[in-house]
Amino acid sequence: MVGHRLRLVAISFLLCAIVACDRNTPRPTTPVIPLPKNDWATAAITSDELRPAIDRAGRYMIRACDDEGKFAYEINLDPTVTPDPEYNMLRHAGTIYALAAYYRWQPAEPTLDAMRRAADFLKRMSIDRVPEDGDMLAVWSHPEINLTDNPLTAKLGGTGLGLVALTTIEQIQPGTTPLDDLQRLGRFIVFMQKDDGSFYAKYIPSEGGRSDRFVSLYYPGEAALGLLMLYELDPSPVWFGAAAKCIDYLARLRAGKRTVEADHWALLATAKLLELAKRDNLPIDREAAMRHATGVCNSILAGIPRYPLHLAADGCLTSDGRTCPTATRLEGLLAALTFLPESDAPLRARIAETVGPGIAFLVRAQTTSGQDEGAIPCVIARPNDGSPQTRDPSETAVRIDYVQHATSAMIEFDRQAVSR
Repeated sequence: MVGHRLRLVAISFLLCAIVACDRNTPRPTTPVIPLPKNDWATAAITSDELRPAIDRAGRYMIRACDDEGKFAYEINLDPTVTPDPEYNMLRHAGTIYALAAYYRWQPAEPTLDAMRRAADFLKRMSIDRVPEDGDMLAVWSHPEINLTDNPLTAKLGGTGLGLVALTTIEQIQPGTTPLDDLQRLGRFIVFMQKDDGSFYAKYIPSEGGRSDRFVSLYYPGEAALGLLMLYELDPSPVWFGAAAKCIDYLARLRAGKRTVEADHWALLATAKLLELAKRDNLPIDREAAMRHATGVCNSILAGIPRYPLHLAADGCLTSDGRTCPTATRLEGLLAALTFLPESDAPLRARIAETVGPGIAFLVRAQTTSGQDEGAIPCVIARPNDGSPQTRDPSETAVRIDYVQHATSAMIEFDRQAVSR
């Protein structure tokens, strides 16, 4: 533990030196509101601070999973606020993925039990046949579960993350889901792909089936990652080829753009694609895929505010103090560090100087005691300086995906810090 702490502190000093040497970075002229010296850690984080935060977040997700396997989708830290009762199966599946990461980080039976319950709920309540030829399964969004007025829909991203969740559990406990069912989910994703590598976003039976009237930023990356994780269990070139075709499409779509969307799922899928391509030939232009990834990273980094209004939000990757977009961006940046070449030292250094303060920001935002211990609200609370504290109810909301993404980012940061 001491050695790990010293490594993290050494990394922090090194990154501070990198920042100090960056003569091309404009310095802000807007004054900031200083806080008492010891109230907030603003530069980096040690393992003694990070690991309890991971454990709190993991235990929050376990407690949030009821006996039926359904998560407490949203709570509010303000007891006077009644949360919206809606549910979202994409985020349900994403939370299983984070629970699996937590289990690998610290194996324990309660975590495994929660994963099983959540997976059973997903399979029992949402996975069903698709009314097309081809013997396919999809993750369906049922109005009676989601509590919305939307028609029965199979979302590309829902099936992608459902496949991510179930294959992740399969890696931990083989035989939890029949391979045939996983393949049938994969066939639906391939069915939803167009010739150019893009996808139909939704399948809506009442509207004739496949629909591309809705465009999602994240669905393609989620679908590609699901196919690649299926490929690890079932090495069919169909899964690998469709995932690679997706990344190639995104690279062509975003080529030459000055600002690229902060698509962290595409970075996660690219990391997995390049990892698998070490043993199998990559059927797309590797350099194009790398240019796309660096474009996403550079756009994330370019959008980071240098000095948020309050130092409490220092490390936040957006200007509004929100935790979830910071966590997802950190997931993407950390994934990129696993495949960006050492020759791309300037970008790697900029990512390295960003992720530590970003993780520290998430840890500061976390509730550390009480019945909501481990919860991560939408927006970090500002320090109490004696003035009346009024917050919009949405700022104190805690959705399960806020905790899910923060947990995934913190665990990956810890893993990479240990391996340095």
